[in-house]
Amino acid sequence: ATVLVAGTIAVITPYFLKGYQRQRLLVFLDPKHDPQGAGWSLIQSKIAVGSGQLAGKGLYHGTQTQLGFVPEHATDFIFAVIGEELGFLGAMLLLGLYAVLLGAGALAVTAARDKYGVLVVVGIIAMFAFHILINVGMTVGIMPVTGIPLPFISYGGSSLITSFMAGGVLLNIH
Repeated sequence: ATVLVAGTIAVITPYFLKGYQRQRLLVFLDPKHDPQGAGWSLIQSKIAVGSGQLAGKGLYHGTQTQLGFVPEHATDFIFAVIGEELGFLGAMLLLGLYAVLLGAGALAVTAARDKYGVLVVVGIIAMFAFHILINVGMTVGIMPVTGIPLPFISYGGSSLITSFMAGGVLLNIH
């Protein structure tokens, strides 16, 4: 019965999506479907991350990002910049710092004095984890391209302010 429901949803869903949403899903499944259009960002992002290799090309020396091949490289595809310029080691360092942040959030769950505090902390941890997973996933091509920012890293005031406020709430509850 579960397979039948999942199959029905998979067949019906495309009829409720807008054109650009359908295009993003098609490009996610096959970036070469539209390499000059909707697939451009994903293809260039994968090239940038792969060209960083182990230690990267050096800060501000990434060819894909500095020459403008990766669109929105300061916001949506910032992880591609990190992967290209700082390499695998820099990307793993950033993910390690995010793991520390999420671990500290988990400690705040145990320090919360009431159920409301626990729920707020879990919500903030989930928000950070979701943003990190989606942004990194879309940059390396394992998730569809969306406009989710990378917390504390992506350029933009509202994301940064929200991340700092959420961090302050975590510290206050802890």
